[in-house]
Amino acid sequence: MSSEQARRACSTTDKYFCAGILPAIVMSSPLLKRELGVFGATLMGLGSILGTGVFVSIGIAAEIAGQGVILAVGIAALVAVCNGLNSAQLAANHPVSGGTYEYGYKYLNPWLGFTAGWMFLLAKTASAATAALGFAAYFLNAVGVADRTYEILTALVALAALTLVVLTGIRRSNIANSAIVSVTLLSLAVFVAVGLPEVRWEMPALQNDSSIGSILHATALMFVAYSGYARITTMSEEVREPRETIPKAIIFTLVLTMLLYVGVAVVVAGAGADKLSVQTGGTAAPLEVIARSFRIPGVSQLLAAGAITAMLGVLLNLILGLSRILLAMGRRWDMPRVLARLNPSGTTPYVAVVVVEVTIALLILVGDVKTTWSFSAFSVLIYYAITNFAALQLSPAERLYPQWLAWVGLGSCLFLAFWVQKQIWLTGLALIAAGLIWRAIVRLLARN
Repeated sequence: MSSEQARRACSTTDKYFCAGILPAIVMSSPLLKRELGVFGATLMGLGSILGTGVFVSIGIAAEIAGQGVILAVGIAALVAVCNGLNSAQLAANHPVSGGTYEYGYKYLNPWLGFTAGWMFLLAKTASAATAALGFAAYFLNAVGVADRTYEILTALVALAALTLVVLTGIRRSNIANSAIVSVTLLSLAVFVAVGLPEVRWEMPALQNDSSIGSILHATALMFVAYSGYARITTMSEEVREPRETIPKAIIFTLVLTMLLYVGVAVVVAGAGADKLSVQTGGTAAPLEVIARSFRIPGVSQLLAAGAITAMLGVLLNLILGLSRILLAMGRRWDMPRVLARLNPSGTTPYVAVVVVEVTIALLILVGDVKTTWSFSAFSVLIYYAITNFAALQLSPAERLYPQWLAWVGLGSCLFLAFWVQKQIWLTGLALIAAGLIWRAIVRLLARN
């Protein structure tokens, strides 16, 4: 049977997915080269996590939950660990690009697999545009320029530059990411070291200060600040010895992130909650506002540099992750097949990368997405709920960790997803329905 004949056969009904026709074709597609070890994969995870999450969301969460932000950071870390370990064992058993999109197809059904991929694309494309605009705002602020036109142009230039890096392959992308993460880690480490002596616990009363509802709301937002480790699993096709490398990289990433976040949260809650000035549009970082009050000079400038590199790191890793999801969806004809094409050296899905760049650029031109962070929280929590559901289907031979981890992850994700604003999760549910209608229409057209 030719690929075209198989495509038509598989399009007629989803039962062919179970029969193995389409999976066989998917796996016969050219595969990406395995370039990453534990260290490189861990840095990719850190580069994806340490961005808007730490520089913006902790400040937002502190305004919502007061000193309860420290508890929110801890709870979110525990949920992230459950999800991370379940992601790791799924990726170790099914090491192909696509993350939960692929796990949903393999262990659940095509509709849930598609939903995972769809939610990832919606949430992370908007986040990528926000990261690009955030970088531009921080950079122009540092050089003393305040102009909306220059901000958009700078964001587009950064997007184009990082797209060129990604097109050169994962090895050069990893080198660029390592440099970016190093500056970000240094700036945050200095912020914590200098800020801890400033900590005091006579905090002023804040709105919704430390109530259970506020802590859960803050936890949902803080979970997104951990969720970048998914980039390790979406690139698992490019990891050496995935069954060993991926779990180690995810665990190292989450432990390092949790320690850093707790330190930052303590400083934010104890040294600067009354100084927070979170502005919409990514034009100011709450941590930078707090750092200006420190007695040691130069911390706010270093933190600004860290914020700039962090935004670049987030943008780089989102381009990588989004292109790998499109690659996986192109292989299954949930998106145009051309997205599954690789460059001659087999190091990058170049068509998918270009499509991702164009889509992000369009969102940059539209402007800021005010509700991006909350929408990302809902979308990512639904994405990981499907991850944990898929992990429940692993056989005893495939399972690396106790099954109760998957149950805890599934329950906590579904529970936290609906603690964001009502209009956010209603919009999210509507977009899930829209995505499923899109898939049904594509299948119907292919059948004819």
